[in-house]
Amino acid sequence: MSFEAARLAQLKKQGLLRKLKLRNRDLINFSTNNYLNLSSHPLVKERAIKAVRNWGAGAGGSRLMTGNLSLHQELERKLAELTGMESALIFGSGFLTNLGVLTALADRDDVIFSDRLNHASLVDGAITSRAEVRRYRHCDVKHLADLVRSSGATGKKIIVTDSVFSMDGDIAPLLDIHELAIAENCLLVVDEAHAIGVFGSGGGVCRSLAVRPDVITGTLSKALGGYGGFASCSASLRSFFVNKSRSFIYTTGLPPASIGAALGALEVIDSSADMGRVLLENAAFFRNRLIEMGFDTCRSASQIIPVVAGENSSAVSFAEYLEEAGILAIAIRPPTVPEGAARLRFSLTLGHSRKNIDMAISAMKKLKWK
Repeated sequence: MSFEAARLAQLKKQGLLRKLKLRNRDLINFSTNNYLNLSSHPLVKERAIKAVRNWGAGAGGSRLMTGNLSLHQELERKLAELTGMESALIFGSGFLTNLGVLTALADRDDVIFSDRLNHASLVDGAITSRAEVRRYRHCDVKHLADLVRSSGATGKKIIVTDSVFSMDGDIAPLLDIHELAIAENCLLVVDEAHAIGVFGSGGGVCRSLAVRPDVITGTLSKALGGYGGFASCSASLRSFFVNKSRSFIYTTGLPPASIGAALGALEVIDSSADMGRVLLENAAFFRNRLIEMGFDTCRSASQIIPVVAGENSSAVSFAEYLEEAGILAIAIRPPTVPEGAARLRFSLTLGHSRKNIDMAISAMKKLKWK
């Protein structure tokens, strides 16, 4: 047996085998990150088509070669404005953004302090930077403070956290973390991937709290409905990333269609400032019904609502049951979540009608007593 076949057999035995799946029936999708339902919005599609007609299918090269279009710079100006920062820089994806930011900021003499439940892109960026990485207990500012003050770092100290956590749906205590970063002379990087478009009239959790970290990272692929990533920061840090972020330097510029779609999405958000509020109200309604039924939704306070099943097989069984009922809610298993914390991950969107939500509640009620 080849090494990969043996490893795949082991994953299957552990209930961790993953497969790409095409579904041949209509389902109500509660697993999408298309939070504001903008991927199919007429204006977003129109702006993407217009960009292709005017600029072609691709950028034609990296931004530092021939791929720097005025379209890129227009979007960067609007993203900086949205997040309340001085400048912004577009990357090929949210993953490439975090990889590029952390590997540029940190080196061997530095220490990165990372929340234990940070997204894989932040984890990989921290490890790849070759800095010392110290993980603090999830959202535990006291533990973070203890690690920072006892680190003995000779170089930079960098605190890294998500704002909205992708699998728990809870929100980092950013006011306290920001205060600590200032007091201890730490750089602060906040990933707003799941908050942009939803919180702070679209500007994210930092914007809603008037917290100004050194770098805000985000994505164009979730609430904005398209593809790509960005970092908002000072003008000097933007220039630094242009010169030092390998995932920016050596990647072809984002295609015009993706830029056009993002510009269209920002236009919609700008004209409909209450979209995020409505989404969060719908999510709170759904979450409260689940809690009333006795489900564990962790500390969710966003449009992301986990239902912890525990064992891998239980999560898979729950997902299969819901799919039979017409509901798509993907089972999330380790290593995406900790061992023993397999779950369903519901994400509410503006595409969900109250009828859709009621249908999901009814299915979960039957699942509870199954």
